[in-house]
Amino acid sequence: MKTKILSILLIAMVSGLSTVFAQGFQPPADGKAVVYFVRVSGWGGAVSFEYFHWDKYIGVFKGKNYMRYECDPGEQLLWASSENKEFLVADLKAGGTYIIIIDVIMGGWKAHVGFNPITVNEKELFDRAKKLIEKKKPIVTPEAKIEKMNIKLKDFITEKLAKYESEWKDQRNFKYISPDMAIPPEDME
Repeated sequence: MKTKILSILLIAMVSGLSTVFAQGFQPPADGKAVVYFVRVSGWGGAVSFEYFHWDKYIGVFKGKNYMRYECDPGEQLLWASSENKEFLVADLKAGGTYIIIIDVIMGGWKAHVGFNPITVNEKELFDRAKKLIEKKKPIVTPEAKIEKMNIKLKDFITEKLAKYESEWKDQRNFKYISPDMAIPPEDME
């Protein structure tokens, strides 16, 4: 009897984890939104970009890959760090799925990161992102590394957010995601 119960629990755990690590579009949990950060180009593949949500480090990846990030709906500040810092304000709706194409831009010492939020109307980019998401599992930064990096980068994060608030948000033309940019469910199939 114990063996049967343990087997059922193990299957349930693996099934739950497979949803998190599955390839293909995965809907957000109830009351949440999901953002896919997608690099569709292999150019600059050796360069890692680090990703942040407000004042929290959320992950890192390089190459032709993607990261799935689930968060609360409403206004969110997403950003990435490389030789430059790229910011994006997102007004996300509950249940919405959004795609940000990660652009790799030539820099001085290291590639710059760029954000290009897309809808299904950008057919070529959407099809490339969808193909990658269907083909590969998302890159998942281990929770232990996320915790470690949030401690290590605490001052860096505070400094960059202060600079964003005092200078960058008024001087630079950062991109924006509106609620209506959510990918329709039928286009994710």
